[in-house]
Amino acid sequence: MIQGIIFDYGGTIDTNALHWSEVLWKGYLHAGIPVSKEEFRQSYVAAERALAKHSYIQPHHNFLDLLNIKCDLETKDLVTRAVWNTSEQDRKEKSNAVATYCYQYVLQILSMSRPVIAQLAQHYPLVLVSNFYGNIETILKDFQLEYFQHIVESAVVGVRKPDPKIFQLGVEALRQVTGKTPEELPANDILVVGDSYSKDILPATTIGCQTVWLKGIGWGEEKVDESVPTHIINHIKDLPAAIQQE
Repeated sequence: MIQGIIFDYGGTIDTNALHWSEVLWKGYLHAGIPVSKEEFRQSYVAAERALAKHSYIQPHHNFLDLLNIKCDLETKDLVTRAVWNTSEQDRKEKSNAVATYCYQYVLQILSMSRPVIAQLAQHYPLVLVSNFYGNIETILKDFQLEYFQHIVESAVVGVRKPDPKIFQLGVEALRQVTGKTPEELPANDILVVGDSYSKDILPATTIGCQTVWLKGIGWGEEKVDESVPTHIINHIKDLPAAIQQE
């Protein structure tokens, strides 16, 4: 029996299991930035490290703000490494074009994922558990996704996936919002929905939760055991049907 649901955000709700590096790469192709995918991926990693180290993203930044900051860091890294030789004006214009492309992509996905979350929110308490930058509440408001009764955000709580502790915080949040004890709301009555096998499914399984793996295109090849997830789906629209099987 499912008594509550924990959602991942990035890669699950906003891209339907397409890793964000792949979404951005589509944006690079669309904008005509003349670099290889491998060179792009190096700059993607460099930007993510910079975002983790410095407070470039503030709580008031919406998702387009975030994308512009992220793309600016990536394209600056490409130019710094002399992978992309271009003018500063061209870099900025193409960087903004990538951000805009990705933002529009997310809006299309949200037109499918938002109704699913709204439907589930009518029947279950929902908690969000996400590795994010401290601005997830602004993004949820901007995208009209205010269906979550509690948010566990890595930048706020100081714990990141794949550490199972962040999912344990999600379990405890569900107990708090429902007023139930661990006996009344055990972990195995809680469903975790995520797109990453290693960062969502494995740690959630470790603490006893049921899981739905939204399986798509990840960062790279990883060894998986498809018997571990309770359910595997390939599109977020299939989530309510998977839950009804319980």
